[in-house]
Parts: sequence; structure tokens; C-alpha cells
Amino acid sequence: MSWDVVGHEWAERLLAGHIRRGEVRHAYLFAGPPGIGRRTLALRFAQALNCPTPLEPGQPCRTCRTCAQIERMQHIDLSVVQAERPGAMLKVEQVRELQQTINLLPYEAAYRVSLLLRFHEANANAQNALLKTLEEAPARVILLLTADSPDELLPTIASRCEVLRLRPLALDRLEAELRARGLDESQARLLAHFSGGRLGKALHLKDGPALLKARGEMLGEWVRLVPSGRAERFVYVEGLTRGERSKEPARLAFLTWLSAWRDVMLAAAGPDLPLANPDYAEAIRELAGQVSFAQARACVRELERGLGRLDANVNPRLLAEVLLLDWPRVAL
Repeated sequence: MSWDVVGHEWAERLLAGHIRRGEVRHAYLFAGPPGIGRRTLALRFAQALNCPTPLEPGQPCRTCRTCAQIERMQHIDLSVVQAERPGAMLKVEQVRELQQTINLLPYEAAYRVSLLLRFHEANANAQNALLKTLEEAPARVILLLTADSPDELLPTIASRCEVLRLRPLALDRLEAELRARGLDESQARLLAHFSGGRLGKALHLKDGPALLKARGEMLGEWVRLVPSGRAERFVYVEGLTRGERSKEPARLAFLTWLSAWRDVMLAAAGPDLPLANPDYAEAIRELAGQVSFAQARACVRELERGLGRLDANVNPRLLAEVLLLDWPRVAL
């Protein structure tokens, strides 16, 4: 039985090899965009480290009580630290609370594993607080960090970890994987492209049809807003960001528009490049014929910055108004 980490078999071989050879590092960093499988890989590694009945060294059975509890992130020797929700801040108090237990010997497993999810969301104090533990990790303690990119962490954090950079699947392989999981050809193709080759994100969209529906609605609004004037764009933003939880719809809108403008940029660069939104290919290619590569790239860059500013508690409405104000206005 493999670890079932589709697309990251190389990482499975590397990590299982560390276990077989007795070369397990004290800290690992699994880096890559959300939905690519970094948490799944970290949990499989934790199972391989602690399974009491492995099929062979480095190959957990994945059926025993220990493996099942680790899968659910409920094992007594597995500590999970993460921000309250995606986009929130992981605080220094959470790291200090972890440090109070990290020096204890494992209760029943071979290793005490600390899983620090989305550690790029940790503030500077939290990252600095973890440094001492990384420098002087106790015996039989393994730290597993996940992050979007090592560049989003303090260099001293990344340099003390074994870094595994995870990459998206080829789109045709992801399509085949999704079809094997019961999706029809058209749905598998759409999810493979929109997820950008990330199996976890594709499955999340498959299991959350409301998200997929919202994505379609926001792409439709994007097509409508591109040729519209300032007043119409501002009216839309007012509705999008109304209410106390305005960040969530703003984030989904930014991510959806980002994928659309990336498609415009790709279509402007070459007509045969695969699009993330093939169901809107006609509008995307028409727009690519009217705006320059540089204009599309500027929209992509500003939306990427906008997502970062959204996480920094900038007012969602003002941020969305500024972003839409800078979009080129062309007829579709």
C-alpha cells in the first residue's frame, strides 16, 4: 500500500527512505500552494513514523488505531497548531503553548509529532519563538511545518528544516485521477484546470458545489464588469462586501478574478496554452485580443497583492474598489 499522495511519489520515496535508513530530520517544511497536498503528505509521514504495525519500514498500514487517529489529527502524540481560520494570524501564544508540552516524551508512539499548519500565517514573534525549538529540538520530537512558500518564512526557519517543494500535477494526469474517482469527463476537465493541477483543491470544489456555483457566478460578473464603467463596478463591490463577514466573498472573488486574468495573460502570450477556466474560453480569448500582455499581467499582480492586503485587515470594500478601478475597460 502506498501513501496515496498523488503526484508526490518522489516525496514519499525520500521520506520513507529517511525512516528506513534511520536518517529522520528533526524538522521538515512542506511548501506549495493550498490544496496541493502538503498536509496530507505530512500526516502520511507522521503515520509512517509512528505506525506500530508497518507493512515495511516507512510504509504505514493506515488501518490501525494509531494511523486512524493521526489521519483525524486526534492522536495523543500529535500536536496541531494553526491559525483559527485560513487568512487569520497564528500567534506567539500558540507556539509557546506547544513548547510547554514538546519536551515531554511520547506517551505511546515512537515520536511526538508537532504539525504546524499554514505557518506562513505566523507573525514574526511566533516564528522567532519557534527558532529555539528548531535549533535545540528534543529527542524523539519531529516538527512538520506547511507553508505556501519558504520565502514567506524567516530565512532562519526555512534553513533549519528539510524543505520539500510540492508541485501541481500535470492537467491530463489530474483529469484522469478525477475521472477515476467518478467524475465525468467535462467536470474532471473543468476542475483540473480551475484547480491549477491541485488535487486537494479540485476535490474540495467537487464536494462543495456551492463554491463551484459561486465561482461561475463571479466569472459571469467579471465578464459583465470588464466593459462597465466606474459607477457600475462600485455598485457591484458594495453588494459583494456588505455584511460583517465581507472578507470571505471578497477573497473568493479575488481568487476567481485572479484565475481569469491569468487566463487572459496566457491567451495573450500564446493561443494554445491551457486555461484555468475553459468554460469561459471564448470571453477570455476575446479579451486577450483587446488588452496587452502587460495590462493583463498588471491585473494579475494587483490581485495577488490584494489577497495579501486582505489578510492584513485592509478594508475589503476599499480594496476591491481600487482593484476594479484599475481594470482596463473594453467591450466584450
